Amino acid sequence: MKNKVNYQKVCQELLFDLPQRQKEIISRRFGLNGLQKETLESIGQDFGVSRERIRQIQTVAVEKIKSKSDKYQKIFQSFLDYLQKSGHLKKEEILLADLGEDNFKNEVSFLLTLKKPFQKLGENDDFYSLWLTNFNSFGLAKKVISSLFNQLQTIETPLSFGKLTPPLYLEGEVLQSYLEISKKIQKNEEGLYGLKDWPEINPRGIKDKAYLVFKKIGKPLHFSEVANLIENAHLQTVHNELIKDSRFVLVGRGIYALSEWGYYPGEVKEVIFKILKEAKKPLEKEEILKKVLEQRLVKENTVLLNLSNKKYFEKDSQGKYKPKIQTI
Repeated sequence: MKNKVNYQKVCQELLFDLPQRQKEIISRRFGLNGLQKETLESIGQDFGVSRERIRQIQTVAVEKIKSKSDKYQKIFQSFLDYLQKSGHLKKEEILLADLGEDNFKNEVSFLLTLKKPFQKLGENDDFYSLWLTNFNSFGLAKKVISSLFNQLQTIETPLSFGKLTPPLYLEGEVLQSYLEISKKIQKNEEGLYGLKDWPEINPRGIKDKAYLVFKKIGKPLHFSEVANLIENAHLQTVHNELIKDSRFVLVGRGIYALSEWGYYPGEVKEVIFKILKEAKKPLEKEEILKKVLEQRLVKENTVLLNLSNKKYFEKDSQGKYKPKIQTI
């Protein structure tokens, strides 16, 4: 939203007739007039007094300012309207960017401290810092986020905004505000929502980026192709990550696939062994060949050569193959 109010001028007017020390302390504490926000301790050191004394001066000054703030009721009403449209709460970072844009974020933050029902909740492990006008709205937001978290955890795949199913009807703008305050549910660059520790949402390093490439392309790829699809990726680094991570299975010469697609790990003889063990009965050569070639991008002769290894496999009286040993 485009701001049409010079909040810096408003704050200057509110501070105008304060004693100089009070004016300076308020300006430095809240980062007004282009200053950086400072701690009580930092300001106290400059004034040669304790941080508690600075807090006392700040409290007195703020009370004076509050007594004059009714003059700007239209501004506070605009803040209230903004929060009401957002479900009575908003992530602080977004609220300040919307209301204060680039120049007046600190001024908007300061003004919000002057009036009820505006209240700030600090950041914790589950939520970003936010402003609200009603604590009931925060309770509802937590309920909705918990329900969506369980939904995503169950289906184990990111969803678009329209596919999310909150436990009760909410306007889109309200649901958006609820999601924005959550640290557990986040949105990726493609606009999909998922759990924060999913690689599709927050890829960590080359291995997660490689995983996303496979998910997007949907078929086995040579490691050089994967490297080409990851920005600024080193070829050997990509290959090393694919080798080390159990999510990837080598299915051909330098060609990898995702284990979640049903590919078995291991060498060709291990794949044959697993196929026979899962079948729980001897299999014809052609059956084995077909199943192995679904798992590996190799020549038929490679499969047959491994199958003829008498250390691991043997034929029964009908010419079908079975494992000769219990495990490989």
